[in-house]
Amino acid sequence: MYLSIRRRLLKRICLTTCKICILVFVIIFIVLPLIFKFSFALQKSILFLTFISYPPNLDLKRPEKSGLYATRNFFVTYRDQEEDIDVDVAVWHVLPNDLVRRFAKELQIDEPTLSNMTAPEDVREKVDAIATKDSSQYREIERILHRPNLNLDDSATQKDLFEETLRATTNDIVLYLHGNTASRGASHRVDLYKLLRSLNYHVVTLDYRGYGDSANISPTERGVVYDALAVYQYITSISKNPVYLWGHSLGTGVATHLLSLLTDMSLPGPKAVVLESPFNNIREEICAHPFSKLYRHLPWFDYTISSPMYANELRFESDQHIAEFRQPVLILHAEDDHVVPFNLGYKLYRTALDTRGKSWGPIEFHRFEKTSHYGHRYICRAPNLPEIVIHFFRTYRNEQY
Repeated sequence: MYLSIRRRLLKRICLTTCKICILVFVIIFIVLPLIFKFSFALQKSILFLTFISYPPNLDLKRPEKSGLYATRNFFVTYRDQEEDIDVDVAVWHVLPNDLVRRFAKELQIDEPTLSNMTAPEDVREKVDAIATKDSSQYREIERILHRPNLNLDDSATQKDLFEETLRATTNDIVLYLHGNTASRGASHRVDLYKLLRSLNYHVVTLDYRGYGDSANISPTERGVVYDALAVYQYITSISKNPVYLWGHSLGTGVATHLLSLLTDMSLPGPKAVVLESPFNNIREEICAHPFSKLYRHLPWFDYTISSPMYANELRFESDQHIAEFRQPVLILHAEDDHVVPFNLGYKLYRTALDTRGKSWGPIEFHRFEKTSHYGHRYICRAPNLPEIVIHFFRTYRNEQY
């Protein structure tokens, strides 16, 4: 009798366990993908990851708290005609090193801070060549800095000063387009701004809608591209200096789409574009991303995950856009990138070689070995990156395609 009761108990436990396992399987592998298929909001949330924010307690209104002195925080506001709304795009403008050094006293920058902004010694001579040489171009900047009762925290004074630096200097300008998660103040992004500033480039970086302290509007592919367009047009309305785009991760999709849009609108584009850790299109990136590891082999993965995003115009098809603009392209990718696998960046490169016009700007590909451990975020630490960037920008600075 005891054995009979025990067998019935075990049978009941096994049956209950099986039911729970089946229920869990159905929820995780059928219900959740179906919810994803029919929820545009969830699709956007997973793609843009605006709910992930770091570092904690970051004050974006004070870039000096992130180690970025002589940096202006401001907003570019424009009218999104399609959505019929005003969009506030939060922006940082980081001054180039040569300008900061020249006006260190007026900008209240001390020597220890300046020493941390110096370019690597092996490229210092080339960096000096980028700096503005004609002292007469600084006169209006000097006039602003020598105003009576100068207050560098005053927004009107900052606007006058920083916009004059774009007009008066001959330093090139890098417009940085970040990837998903966090904001323009993420530490790995700040490290890149510091590097580019040390090479005597102006750095302008933004947060798309839904990120950081930009407009609290749910992002879409079209929306973030038009946010980038607004900031690009802000720059070009002030300065005639060469502008380069630098996109990282999801920002590479924004950059190629923006270049395609500028071409389609017959507007002057930037001189060249850098694509750091790029993918070829979001459909293949979704399949390769660590988040999809549980789902990518399901027979209904494309039906419930990839195709709905494509139908909702969340595509970021860099492999198509890269054949729609003429500017030179520099691709940077680390072999140990587990977020956007190296093979997707290389696939984009091969596609570009096959589809771009023969008379268009060249496309270059630089791989960083996995032994360096740069992963997805830290190519900015590569010792040879300054040389690569300076050579690429200088080569195409005066070219027209």
